Amino acid sequence: MANMGRMLVILGVVLIVFGLALILAGRIPFLGRLPGDIHIRRGTAEIYIPLATCFLLSLLATLTLNLLARFLRR
Repeated sequence: MANMGRMLVILGVVLIVFGLALILAGRIPFLGRLPGDIHIRRGTAEIYIPLATCFLLSLLATLTLNLLARFLRR
């Protein structure tokens, strides 16, 4: 039961951090406007493909989860 409790606490912390990141994401000026992001506007149609932003967020998530996994192994 101790392992289950630890997992629930960690899941709660991860959810809180994720929620705060979503709240603060609009205040980061360069997020969504990186050089690799594609923005096409033709008439009234608009297409936005955030390639560089997705890559950056994926890299940060990978590093965070790897650090968390190493911390939990101890």
